[in-house]
Amino acid sequence: MTELKQSAFPSPADRVPATLAIDTLVVGAGQAGVAMSEHLGKLGVPHLVLEKSRIAEAWRTVRWDSLVTNGPVWHDRFPGMEFPDLGPDDFAHKDQVADYFEAYAQMIDAPIRTGVEVKQVVRAPGRAGFIVETSEGTIHANRVVAATGPFQRPVIPAIAPQDESLLQIHSAHYRNPQQLPEGAVLVVGAGSSGVQIADELNRAGRQVYLSVGAHDRPPRSYRGRDFVWWLGVLGLWDLETVQPGKEHVTIAVSGAHGGRTIDFRELAAQGITLVGLTRAFAGGVAQFADDLAENLARGDENYLSLLDAADAYVARNGLDLPEEPEARRRFPEPACVSEPLHHLDLAAAGVTSIIWATGYATDFSWLQVDAFDASGKPKHQRGVSSEPGVYFVGLPWLSRRGSTFIWGVWHDARHIADHIATQRTYTAYRDAAQREVAIPESSAGKVSLTGVR
Repeated sequence: MTELKQSAFPSPADRVPATLAIDTLVVGAGQAGVAMSEHLGKLGVPHLVLEKSRIAEAWRTVRWDSLVTNGPVWHDRFPGMEFPDLGPDDFAHKDQVADYFEAYAQMIDAPIRTGVEVKQVVRAPGRAGFIVETSEGTIHANRVVAATGPFQRPVIPAIAPQDESLLQIHSAHYRNPQQLPEGAVLVVGAGSSGVQIADELNRAGRQVYLSVGAHDRPPRSYRGRDFVWWLGVLGLWDLETVQPGKEHVTIAVSGAHGGRTIDFRELAAQGITLVGLTRAFAGGVAQFADDLAENLARGDENYLSLLDAADAYVARNGLDLPEEPEARRRFPEPACVSEPLHHLDLAAAGVTSIIWATGYATDFSWLQVDAFDASGKPKHQRGVSSEPGVYFVGLPWLSRRGSTFIWGVWHDARHIADHIATQRTYTAYRDAAQREVAIPESSAGKVSLTGVR
């Protein structure tokens, strides 16, 4: 891995704008940053990737111990490298994913500097590009790519009870059942993270209450093909806009235990108590919406609609894929659904922990440019920002439904790199009069950091 010498950055007393110059600065060395580096490198764009921790750090430390990918490795990877020691239909453990991106960065000779935090990016006064303040000095960059991804700030809603007797953590900080005190656990949120954590806790012998909101529930596999294949051939990965009402709907899917379809009724049969959307807490009592049956029914509709679309695709294309009628079998309605809990006295139920699997918010406070709307959401078209020279990669629905998946990030990064390369051809243009004069090559498009290409 290419590393920069500490002396490449000026001492604090010497920090001045444009001390170091680079054409394109990529912030973040997760899957998005590595993908950007590959495409920029192929196009000959001088660039530098800065990462405040380690390459793919979130896969190592912002995930629970047993996490595996939600897609099989034939699908959830970059085109240029397969996962070593795994079969194509296996699901990679989180540490294998982190190792994969480290190896990939080394394979492409990515100019990555780890342990350097980007603190502020502002427009350079009186000249093109941006002034970038880092933990080790100042850089002038013609372009900046924000590759920090969507999982930047864990969100715990304001309804969380102010009760010191309860351990309350976000799913980002959950590691394993032994981390929690003895007692029952309330898991709030039934997307991929919440369901897998609730299942793990139940298997560890904990009494678990799982708060289920609106969700999509695809089959893990159907008629011998994983759901990622079905979404591909049905064109659903390439949807460019989210369906109305689906903006905040989570997906209940898992690669755990070899990959199994998530069925909430089956989880109830195994001992998990399902409850509706968590609405409030008062006097040590959790209050749930009367929407559990409705949420499960809508999840069923989503599940069955994909089965129907798959069956139609098989018939239309004359494929020899075995029928799977048992996929439409439904577990009996559990008592917790037919007679749902609307209130839960946490102390009486022995609940000592609450895990908030309630998602994340982005944090672009370091990027102080005119690239955001009034709510702080990035303004962009397929990652090309409204602020010239600023780009985003790795965000949900950046260009399509698959944008946050590993393979989707890779394709989005290629589009952004192409845009950057095209802009470089315009800025490099010289008219006839300029071509008659020998013009010194600008250092602004070159990397002046020791040890970087």
